[in-house]
Amino acid sequence: MTGAKITAIGSYVPAQRLTNTDLERMVETNDEWIVQRTGIRERRISRQNEFTSDLCVAAVEDLIVRYGKSVQDVDMVIVATSTPDFTFPTVASIIQHRLGIPVTSGTMDLSAACSGFVYGLHTANSFVASGLHRKVLVIGADTISKITDYTDRSTCILFGDGAGAVLVEKSEELSGFLGFNLGSDGSGAQHVYRTALSRSINDIELIDSQMLVQNGREVFRWAVRTVPQGVEQLLMKAETGLDQVDWFIPHSANLRIIEPICERMNYSMEQVLYSLVNFGNTSAATIPLALDMGIREGKVQNGQKVLMYGFGAGLTHAGLLVQLDLDQQISDPTPL
Repeated sequence: MTGAKITAIGSYVPAQRLTNTDLERMVETNDEWIVQRTGIRERRISRQNEFTSDLCVAAVEDLIVRYGKSVQDVDMVIVATSTPDFTFPTVASIIQHRLGIPVTSGTMDLSAACSGFVYGLHTANSFVASGLHRKVLVIGADTISKITDYTDRSTCILFGDGAGAVLVEKSEELSGFLGFNLGSDGSGAQHVYRTALSRSINDIELIDSQMLVQNGREVFRWAVRTVPQGVEQLLMKAETGLDQVDWFIPHSANLRIIEPICERMNYSMEQVLYSLVNFGNTSAATIPLALDMGIREGKVQNGQKVLMYGFGAGLTHAGLLVQLDLDQQISDPTPL
């Protein structure tokens, strides 16, 4: 049976930093309060004329340079994002043109908020393992700063911008995708939203600010309960145990969410990768950024098993267990 595996990775974050000290001058907060409650010290902010498609292109270019890859034979592009440049056309179609990917390739944006990258990988694996496609580009990217209310101290301290990209390719040997678990609870959809055509969810009137609105307390309760259960279900499907997982990469929403999740799972924080300290919550980009940081630092190695678990607006959650078999890098990555 044809398998699929991740062969290359790239990432990008904007140059501009927004530190906790900067936020002290914007809202009633301070560095100690933010670090204690989130673990975040700074985040990256896209320029006024820098959009999600720009971050995607830069992440893919990083992948190309580091792994010597070509995108001229990519036959599907999947972009997971909640902040597309436009309602339509898709970000995927924009970057297909900018990167010179063949016009015979399929392109689509996938909207699953902070679970989006894992959903994108799951979709790519399905496409490749079924034989429908051979080489799929999957990107998780968001410019959440553009929809953040910087007068709301409960949310503006959390979010930043970034992008991570991977190639999923056909494997004649062993599939790198070992197990998955997906889920959604739309009864809590009103806890994280941004209004559009409708102004209510579940018969609840929404704040129509066109900015991101989040009930952090409810999201915390749901995530801490749901993710450990989802991980358990994933491992049962994969017929393996948590002791066989080398690295756990949860969505980097908030360190104070990750810690109780790991406590409930009895999993060491020393084996957890997260990207929030210097980049904040980058939504669909947090997991690929954390994975790439682990690779850049020499922690994550081929042959190791990595469990990724995204969770967020919807309320959606998605997990994947993968065994890494990346191509060899031909050049060192530039610092993020």
